[in-house]
Amino acid sequence: MKITALSSQIRNPDRVNVSIDGKYKFSLDISQITELGVKVGREVSEEELAFLETEGLFGKLYSLALVYSFSRPHSVRELRDYLYRKTLTTKFRTKKGEVREKPGYSPTLTTRVLEKLQHKGYVDDEKFARWWVESRNQIKGTSLRKLSVELRAKGVDMEIIETVLAASDRSDKDELAKIIAKKRAKYSDEQKLIAYLARQGFSYDDIKVALAAEDEG
Repeated sequence: MKITALSSQIRNPDRVNVSIDGKYKFSLDISQITELGVKVGREVSEEELAFLETEGLFGKLYSLALVYSFSRPHSVRELRDYLYRKTLTTKFRTKKGEVREKPGYSPTLTTRVLEKLQHKGYVDDEKFARWWVESRNQIKGTSLRKLSVELRAKGVDMEIIETVLAASDRSDKDELAKIIAKKRAKYSDEQKLIAYLARQGFSYDDIKVALAAEDEG
């Protein structure tokens, strides 16, 4: 078998279609063309063809995961969940109205993609936790306890969470002041306001101190 043509995809110029013996067979990222020594006239065996096809799928999945990871910082668990969804078989309808199935990617490929993202530093739980704490509800306020619970739900290790929170400039005192300033008008009954603040993760003692300070102010 021989590679007979290489052509850029119209919809995605970063992908190159590879033809074997005059027929389209698979596609690769532009960078993979050089890395894998793919060129017109190269003879390939069945084993080499299977390898190149697998690398083509890896390159496509890595590109998709890269776009996802760059849309905003993500935790390792979020990326793992995203990649897991890519292993699932999906159904689609053809132009003729026929329902067909598209197989998902293999778990082996999703593992490789996640490992490469971690190696490149594109997904890192500590970086993610810092971003989350620095950006989450900065204007309206959030208790440190709630931030911790949210990060745990994202799969971040408790040791990382504690380290990031300890290094943060945010404090429950300041966060309480933000929330009270926004919610005071809504809660004419102070007990209801206290109950609301408690549900947000603040301690009763901190709430009483913050309300007293607000009244004095």
